[in-house]
Amino acid sequence: MTVLDDARALLETGPLCDACLGRPFSDRSFGLTNDERGRALRTTIALEDDTDYDPTPSEDCWVCEGFCGEYDEWAERVAEAVGDIHFETYQVGTRTPPLIEENDVLLREDAGLDEDAGELFKSEFNREVGKRVGQKTDTMVDFERPDVLALLNLEREGDVEIQVNPAFVYGRYRKLERDIPQTEWPCRECGGSGKDLGPDGEIDCDHCGGSGYLYDDSVEGYVAPHVREAMEGEEAVFHGAGREDVDALMLERGRPFVTEVKEPGFRSPDVEALEAQINEEADGSVEVEGLRLATHEMVERVKELEASKTYRMDVEFAEPVENGAFEAALAELEGATIEQYTPERVDHRRASLTRTREVYEIEGALEDDHHADIELHGAGGLYVKELVSSDNGRTEPSLAGLLGVDAEVTALDVLDVEGEEEAFEQDEFFRDG
Repeated sequence: MTVLDDARALLETGPLCDACLGRPFSDRSFGLTNDERGRALRTTIALEDDTDYDPTPSEDCWVCEGFCGEYDEWAERVAEAVGDIHFETYQVGTRTPPLIEENDVLLREDAGLDEDAGELFKSEFNREVGKRVGQKTDTMVDFERPDVLALLNLEREGDVEIQVNPAFVYGRYRKLERDIPQTEWPCRECGGSGKDLGPDGEIDCDHCGGSGYLYDDSVEGYVAPHVREAMEGEEAVFHGAGREDVDALMLERGRPFVTEVKEPGFRSPDVEALEAQINEEADGSVEVEGLRLATHEMVERVKELEASKTYRMDVEFAEPVENGAFEAALAELEGATIEQYTPERVDHRRASLTRTREVYEIEGALEDDHHADIELHGAGGLYVKELVSSDNGRTEPSLAGLLGVDAEVTALDVLDVEGEEEAFEQDEFFRDG
């Protein structure tokens, strides 16, 4: 059968608008809309059969029940719904009434066509409304990860739901004071409420002093609120590439992080001004640098980074240590594979198992027979405090075990977080401001 024969069979099923007539032939004549295909077919059949040209208004179409004539109206509704939202990319989705989906299938079945001929109503509706949305808002369609998703509910006339996807800011932070956690640390005693139930009612929690947090400040607290405010978002979530201990400094190049802003109203803040604002407010406790607008893939990059780390440690010994024994112990640790059973200090929040990690380089010097300064480059996940103390034999080998002397890290600084730099420097993981 020819295309015209198929078109005649479709017209015999009942009144069809041009879009529904042309849709089963959407894979023919690239560059035409389905409406144009249907009009061309209807015109050619009228000429060939020498009959009057009699188009069917979309509202009389038995398949779409008039929706194919409402592309402009739905696009205008979307444009109004996103009017106060700053976005650059979008996607349109449609909740189609079951009867129309069924009609779309029956159309092909009744005409004797393959059930997958052309495209279905939902695809056409998404595309045609989407084209008009782009023209009205001067934005681009993105089928992978759009800034906003407009859901058109044809079952409820005029209903448009706008889903605003998160926005992301990447950077590195340095932590320049001790006893600052990376993220906010809710009090375990009061569950973050800051209150306990006393004999006369609620009272301030003794453990946190009523703040709801174990620490007044955090890297997240210094950074995330400013990013959220700059992007006019509802909430900001801080993602770090690993984390250092609360009592450790994070120095030199700093640690990679991403701040995720949910429901952002604005996506292109001045990141240089934002960086300056964060650093001014942190007042030397925390510093950030290299802020850039990022894509959602950057969160995965940061979370999955297998980074090695360089540390500097102040170590105190319970008994005098001779320089020769100290140097011999460091030599034995350098290049060693360390077996570490989950440390006692994190056993309540980590699975109990034995992990193996490498010590790449280690060097140090005794300051006196009870104190040493050590610098170490080790694999990600190496518990360096336990490498020094042995953690009651949970870490083997250890500095304390090799010396036969109790040893403790009294100060710890993270000098560098080293990974595959290309994981963070590829343009595809950033977006223009």
